[in-house]
Amino acid sequence: MKNRRVDMRLARQKRVRKKVVGTPERPRLSVFRSARHIYAQLIDDTTGRTLAAASTLTPAIKGDLTGLKKSEAARAVGRAVAEQAKSRGYEAVVFDRNGFLYHGRVKSLSEGAREAGLKF
Repeated sequence: MKNRRVDMRLARQKRVRKKVVGTPERPRLSVFRSARHIYAQLIDDTTGRTLAAASTLTPAIKGDLTGLKKSEAARAVGRAVAEQAKSRGYEAVVFDRNGFLYHGRVKSLSEGAREAGLKF
């Protein structure tokens, strides 16, 4: 038996991905949320390359996350991926919530990226 929740998320993901496309000038900020961790990456869909990435497992920020709630950790990941993007010359991105609802950790990550200076 298939998992209906996962199937519904994948359907939302396909629906959104039709409209949201990352370009070299404005890459796609894709978010993946698991039960324990959150991952974000900037993707140029024309070449299929990942331009920058950060997650709660990234060694550079993993130590700073001890004792934080998951939504606070997501905000830190958003800041980290935004700093990487800005250092590589990207100011504006297209946000791809990857089929997840825009609240909780996904919203915190996007707010952290905006705080660090990315424009959506």
